[in-house]
Amino acid sequence: QVQLVESGGGLVQPGGSLRLSCAASGNIFSIGAMGWYRQAPGKQRELVAAITSGGRITYADSVKGRFTIRRENAKNTVYLQMNSLDSEDTALYYCYVLSGKIFWGQGTQVTVSS
Repeated sequence: QVQLVESGGGLVQPGGSLRLSCAASGNIFSIGAMGWYRQAPGKQRELVAAITSGGRITYADSVKGRFTIRRENAKNTVYLQMNSLDSEDTALYYCYVLSGKIFWGQGTQVTVSS
């Protein structure tokens, strides 16, 4: 089994920044893609950003130019730097890891409000 521990969520004002972290531990043989999804109340879960083991990155159109995903393979950790946040970014953010199968974090709340 693989365990994912997320951190970095919270309350931020519009225009502010947050950095999410997600560290994987446990029975890790190898990690493929890592990334982040989010789910706002009443909406479907959507992909925010993903990064493959080879470094290929995908962003949702809504976050391009504002969010940056990065992974640190030595620490089995993926980060999401979020800048210029607005209310539309308010959601529960989940990290995921592909290691044989997909594993999910517990979710971390991001609330953008004045």
